[in-house]
Amino acid sequence: MSDAFVRMSLDEARDFARAVLARHGLKAPHVDAVAETMVAGERDGCASHGLYRLLVCVHTLKAGKVVPDAEPSMADAAAALVRVDAKGGYAQAAFELGLPRLVSRARRLGIAAMAINNCVHFSALWPEIEAVTAHGLVALAFTPSHAWVAPAGGIKPLFGTNPIAFGWPRPGEHPFVFDFATTAVARGEIELHRRAGKSIPEGWGIDAEGNATTDAEAALAGAMLTFGGHKGSALSAMVELLAGPLIGDMTSAESLAHDDGAKASPFGGELVIGIDPAGFLGAAAAEHMQRAEALFDGMTGQGARLPSQRRFEARARSLVEGVQIPRALYEDLERLLDA
Repeated sequence: MSDAFVRMSLDEARDFARAVLARHGLKAPHVDAVAETMVAGERDGCASHGLYRLLVCVHTLKAGKVVPDAEPSMADAAAALVRVDAKGGYAQAAFELGLPRLVSRARRLGIAAMAINNCVHFSALWPEIEAVTAHGLVALAFTPSHAWVAPAGGIKPLFGTNPIAFGWPRPGEHPFVFDFATTAVARGEIELHRRAGKSIPEGWGIDAEGNATTDAEAALAGAMLTFGGHKGSALSAMVELLAGPLIGDMTSAESLAHDDGAKASPFGGELVIGIDPAGFLGAAAAEHMQRAEALFDGMTGQGARLPSQRRFEARARSLVEGVQIPRALYEDLERLLDA
């Protein structure tokens, strides 16, 4: 292995993340839940959502923009609606609290939604989507972020990276999952390019004057761009509405104002929807879910790659071989233990 990388087992990565988070004051159960999300990113080959995020979490903790010992609470908004107040803590513990009730309501009513309010969100959504599909439910999730993204035709940040995630359970297979930002790329990817001194492709961002740029630092100081022009922009606006005003929480612009220059992780809400196929189909659910397999076979049969296929392949490798962390990043992270 090159000296440019440090090899870690998943257990070592998990213990390392826990140690850093605890060193900087994060309390149980948040330490385990947050660390597990980072390990999932590293395990699945998504470095921008892996241990790199320790830098983000430690900065947010130091800035006082997350409640390290928050105790989330849960209430029913309506028969099919579950509301979890994260009390200013990270979203992971709030999600874990609300998941069993979301699942039970979806099974009883056919469809249910969970609103997570007042949470700090720094991570990908696929770990939460997979947790829902593991119960045999179809899943959707949305969350705004900070206003880093210009709407199509604009030049000033207004939207967040605003991911949309979807999951479909499959018998005997990994679920069909996609989780993507409505931007051309995740913000963490631009930050990793900046750290490495690498240029970014055109179309990822614009500078503060609205000019196209391949300079990562200029894009971070200017605005990111949505994918697909007006199409990605419309989807981003949809996420703002669904996981902002609809659940009584912040838009990305309001989250950035709340941040007040701290450059901490976004603060606001998340909407998670669970749908029970049996609620629509009754005894015929298994038959129709099997028909969905024909669709997936039709995709892969002509050489197409299913979303998340590379993640699942990386996961299989990581479970055996562990993960590789760039040495420069690892040394930066290691210093957090002494800070």
